[in-house]
Amino acid sequence: MASLTHSAASANATHIPSAFSIYNNDFLNIIGSAPKLEVILENNDYPFAHEASVYIPTSESLFVSSNLYTDPVTNEKTIKVTKVSVNAHPVTSEIINSTIPMPNGGVNNDGVTGNFYGRQFNSINDVVVAKDGSFWFTDPIYAYKQGIRPKPQLPNQVYRTSASLQMDSVGLMAFLFSPDEKTVYISDTAETIGDGSKDLTQPATIYAFDMTTIHGQPFLTNRRVFAMPGDGIPDGIKVDQDGNVYAGCGDGVNVWSAGGVLLGKILVKDGTSNFSFGRNGQMFILNENKIYRAQLNRKVHGTLF
Repeated sequence: MASLTHSAASANATHIPSAFSIYNNDFLNIIGSAPKLEVILENNDYPFAHEASVYIPTSESLFVSSNLYTDPVTNEKTIKVTKVSVNAHPVTSEIINSTIPMPNGGVNNDGVTGNFYGRQFNSINDVVVAKDGSFWFTDPIYAYKQGIRPKPQLPNQVYRTSASLQMDSVGLMAFLFSPDEKTVYISDTAETIGDGSKDLTQPATIYAFDMTTIHGQPFLTNRRVFAMPGDGIPDGIKVDQDGNVYAGCGDGVNVWSAGGVLLGKILVKDGTSNFSFGRNGQMFILNENKIYRAQLNRKVHGTLF
């Protein structure tokens, strides 16, 4: 995959909108010479744009899940899935009648089962499909903390399912591979409890692991701190084609180099829990009642499509 190169963006840095906060000049390669941030959809009736953020390039569609809220009609706690046609003029949306209970994180694929050797999962969060077809997903206890799941039968963990759906428990929260799948990034968001309270002494950290094959099986080894945002918890981790790591944080999307250097931020008031890359350098950022579209360097794209 082609790497981004320095361009005339450096000379035009003074014209960069204030929503793009530059911490390192390499961020200019990512945002390009004319970055833009705009609201493309807003719904103040309920927090429709909270999680998932799955972009389907063939249909130019974005699927998002709402935050947990009380439906005014049924008076029950619920989460709704919305399909957004991001290429329509104007942008349109429709609620999807889903049978998925309390949907949250997602990827443009399917295939996760419901238990670990008979013990029910807690509340499956982020899902990633590896190049070998295996599924990796996180299973925190947030749903129990929110009062929508029974007492956990399993700890906070990350799981891998092979093609035969056999499970291997490996470790912590949000999850993603580097482009070459030699490094795995996992965020520990224990600072924010599922019930909305916070404990600032707990981790709000992205950890990096090496993907190591031992006796023919994958293991995550050499755990190390990769990054910690200054505001909020790192959620919805994404990686671009050059290995830069992006995370939704309390002040917007934070971007680090593959070496853990903070390059810059796309500032969004009240932050974001998730986002996704689109075509030609576009990024769709979820902000509870709003969806933002950021235009970056047109060469930038994510590794999840």
